[in-house]
This record gives sequence, structure tokens and C-alpha cells, in this order.
Amino acid sequence: MNLITLKEIAIKAALAAGEHIKTYMSESIEFDEKDGGVNYASQVVTKVDKECEDIILSHLLPPCEKHDLALLTEETEDDGSRFEKAYFWCIDPIDGTLAFIKNEPHFSVSIALVRKDGTPVIGVVYDPSTDTLYHGAKGSGVFRNNELWNIKRENDYLTFVHDKSLQSTHEIDDLVEILNHTVEEQKLKRFKVIKGGGSVLNAINVLKNAPACLIKHPKKEVGGGSIWDFAATACLFHELGYRATNFKGKPLDLNRKDSTFMHHEGVYFSCFG
Repeated sequence: MNLITLKEIAIKAALAAGEHIKTYMSESIEFDEKDGGVNYASQVVTKVDKECEDIILSHLLPPCEKHDLALLTEETEDDGSRFEKAYFWCIDPIDGTLAFIKNEPHFSVSIALVRKDGTPVIGVVYDPSTDTLYHGAKGSGVFRNNELWNIKRENDYLTFVHDKSLQSTHEIDDLVEILNHTVEEQKLKRFKVIKGGGSVLNAINVLKNAPACLIKHPKKEVGGGSIWDFAATACLFHELGYRATNFKGKPLDLNRKDSTFMHHEGVYFSCFG
């Protein structure tokens, strides 16, 4: 099984889904509600999510049959095959659906290939709003469009990327303490907050704004993003040599058996350039 060949197939799938998304951009999009976490963003779905999933699967199902790969995708019920096969595709047809509905440029297509032990080995992210493709495979580097992506530390402050304001963040006191400690440790002047949208592009924003981080504390409430929100970008971070772990610094549970949500362990992505 050649990871580069599979990555190229995933790239074609992400770009095809992205082109479909572009036909709806700036339009008024109707949406339905579905079962999700406590965060409203995890409870909305549009016909475009489902259409993009179909487009992606038209590309990924043939290699599934050829290489005996499993599937985990946001808009289809989990069949449990990811616990039985050696690898599974992990797909989010539109990460940041709420931003997409609002015509805000904070959504993307995300595709990962994950080993049964939870190790991501391929990560592909396409941002239709900027026509930017991010992709990588284990042992083969990370690319932004067709160029090898070299992260540069250009700021003298720490950027904290999150999906909401700092004031409404879970465990705010502990979070501020972590950020201030990181500022001191990295010999920076201060920290600033970028309030973004979908989890996938939030992680990409960490890489684009080094030194930067994205932190979510563990919590009891169901939510905190799902496996498909972090698998592709975790692959990119690992390949670049940066941290993509749970809150306590252990490997992300990217093949969780009892749920697809990540609230039980939180996440900690960082890029210090």
C-alpha cells in the first residue's frame, strides 16, 4: 500500500468536494439539525455536506476495496469497521458547517487515513475560500499547494487559536495560566487570541501564525470536536515535528471505541516555529 498514491486520491477527492462547495458559496443555505455534542455547531448539517460526502466516497471507495480499508465519515453512521481493519479513511466533508451556512470563510474539506491504533498517516485539507490545499503523508513532508511547507516563526507574541472568545472558554483561569507560562517559556512578549471557525482551519491557523497553539481542556459535556475534526491536521503536525496530542500530552485517541467525540481528553496543538 503506497501512501503517496493514496494521498493523491484523497487530494482529488478533497478538490472535487471543494469545487462543489464553491457552487453554493454566497448562497442562502438551508440546514437541518442532527444529533451532536452540546455545541450547536456539531448539530447542524446541510444537503451540501451530504453531497460532498458522496463525491468524496466516489473517489475513496475503490481504494477501500483494493486495500481493505474501513471508513469513518461524519454524515454516515459508524459501522465499526475501523476497529477491525488495519486502516480507515476519516472524512469530514465540510468542517465548519455553521460558518459555511453564515457565508463565513472558516470551513474546509478534511480527509485523513488513520491506522487502527489511532496514528494518522495521511492528512489532506482543502480550504475552498482561499483555494489552498494542505497535504502530507507519513515520512513524506507537508505541502501547501504544491510547495513544501516550511513553518517560520515571525511573531514576537503567542497566538492562541480558538473557536470562541477567551472569556467564554472552558477552564479560563487554567488556560490563561498555561498561555502566560508559554509566553515566558518561549521568551515572547504577550499572547493574543484569534477567534476562528471550524476545528480543521483553526489547527491550520496555528501553523500559519507561529508561535501559536490550540488548546481544549477535557470536559464532561459531550462534544469537544470529533475524530474527523483533528485526524488530518494531527498528521500534518506530526510530520512537521510539532505537538498534536491530548490535553495531557499523550497521543490523541483517534480511534475511540465508545464515541467519536474528543471531550474526554481534550486537545493540545502547538507550533513554536
